[in-house]
Amino acid sequence: MEQTFLMIKPDGVQRMLAGEIIKRLEGKGFRPVAVKMMQMSREMGEKHYAEHRGKPFFPDLVAFISSGPVLAMVWEGENIIRQCRTLMGSTDPGEAAPGTIRGDLGQTMSRNIIHGSDSPTAAAREIALFFQPEEILAYSRDIDKWM
Repeated sequence: MEQTFLMIKPDGVQRMLAGEIIKRLEGKGFRPVAVKMMQMSREMGEKHYAEHRGKPFFPDLVAFISSGPVLAMVWEGENIIRQCRTLMGSTDPGEAAPGTIRGDLGQTMSRNIIHGSDSPTAAAREIALFFQPEEILAYSRDIDKWM
C-alpha cells in the first residue's frame, strides 16, 4: 500500500476547507494514517521547499507556508500519489479542472489550498520531515475489503 504526504496550506485552514478536502480524500477510499495541525517555522518551511531554494519565488513560498497553521497528513491507498495529484488538480487553480480541489477551491498559484508529494521519493522525504515513525498508524477498516 502506497503512502503520500499531503498538507492543507494556511489558506485552506483559514478558509475552513479541511473538512471538504478530507471528505474528498475519504470518498476516494484513501485512509488517513497520520494527521497533525501545526504552525511551521521558517526553518521547517525552508526544509520542506528545499528543492525550490534559489528560485525567485522561494522567499514568498516560505513566508506563506509559515504564515499560519497547516494540517500535515499521511494518507495511504493504491496508487495514491498519482491519484492525489489528479484529485488536487494543476498547481495553478486558474488552469485546474473543475471538480479538482484546486479547480474548485484554490484562488491563485500562491494560494492553492493543498500540497501533495509528487513522487515516492518526495513522499518518503516529506513524511520523515513531518512525522516520527511511531506517529503513523497501521490499522484496517471493515470497508477496506470493498475498496
